[in-house]
Amino acid sequence: MKFLGNIIWLVFGGIIISAEYLVSSLLMMVTIIGIPFAIQTLKLAILALWPFGSEIRVVQNNSGCLSTIMNIIWFFIGGVWIALTHLVFGILFAFTIIGMPFAMQHFKLAGLALTPFGKEIV
Repeated sequence: MKFLGNIIWLVFGGIIISAEYLVSSLLMMVTIIGIPFAIQTLKLAILALWPFGSEIRVVQNNSGCLSTIMNIIWFFIGGVWIALTHLVFGILFAFTIIGMPFAMQHFKLAGLALTPFGKEIV
């Protein structure tokens, strides 16, 4: 069932979402300062490509204070807008029973988009 959900997700926008994250990641890698943010955007691209069956976990051996500071910077330079976009799409999909699984995936992406540092995708 997860496989079918991922195929439907890919056909109806998952590839486009993932490509957008990939392009933005490549653009951020142009500068040294943007590399940590590019890595987080790659994380979003991977999750946007195959969200059903993927799980987001907090990394136990993360850098603590540094990941908190990076999450705050991420939030103000665009993370809030990415999260709000996924939240709006999740709410729109949640209006129908058929769209509920896709809404849950958008909510998962919104959570990761809000604070990506210190998390991993399993």
